Amino acid sequence: MIHRKSARDLDRMAAAGTIVAETLALLAESARPGMSTLDLDQIAEGHIRASGGVPTFKGYRGFPGSICASPNTMIVHGIPSDEVVLADGDILSIDVGVTRQGFVGDSAVTIAIGDVPERTKQLLRTCQASLHAAVEACQVGGRLGDIGAAVQGVVEANGFAVVRDLVGHGVGRSMHEDPQVKNYGQAGTGAELKAGMTLAIEPMITDGSYEIHIDDDGWSIFTVDDSLAAHFEHTVAITEEGPRVLTLVHGDSIVNQPI
Repeated sequence: MIHRKSARDLDRMAAAGTIVAETLALLAESARPGMSTLDLDQIAEGHIRASGGVPTFKGYRGFPGSICASPNTMIVHGIPSDEVVLADGDILSIDVGVTRQGFVGDSAVTIAIGDVPERTKQLLRTCQASLHAAVEACQVGGRLGDIGAAVQGVVEANGFAVVRDLVGHGVGRSMHEDPQVKNYGQAGTGAELKAGMTLAIEPMITDGSYEIHIDDDGWSIFTVDDSLAAHFEHTVAITEEGPRVLTLVHGDSIVNQPI
């Protein structure tokens, strides 16, 4: 069942989403060569709790971290660890969820650590651009397939691949709600987009095969061919006035950040 939210619900989700956005900005600023992903996790948890939120991921189905930190060929769900130390030339997907006043905000970015090749920058730019295209497709009266088609169109036009086995999702009082939000598909198909729907839209793309491999830890998901992967995400509300991005710092707009 797809749960539609009231205007008050959306404001509460936006409050949680602001903490998410602040946390991601703090982590992007803090991340540098020599820092471990556990260091970032501790920074994130401190900020989230000091801001009146709770890390949604921590303890979810036994997940031990407050964030997911996934470097290079790992697509998503990386467990923060003091053994995973960032190096110049790495890229890192950082995924953050925050619960506040009973509602969840969920967002992710992929950042470059130091200097990376132009092809890697293009991978990140393409993933981010595909997210923005997907957000623009979140219009009342549209279809769920419009979102996936928007992502797929941008990604494949730039020579990259869309991961097929991982999807976005509804979000609200729970981190995972209906519907699933694929990052590929045909426009004009799927469930109708209605005001009050809230979706975590999260393109996951690779510079190679779209096939995946799940690590023995049961969480970390890698590209099967060791190609680099990128991941961006926003929580978005469908409204009569157009898409409302709920995971932004107050006053910010959804614009491409320099990569």
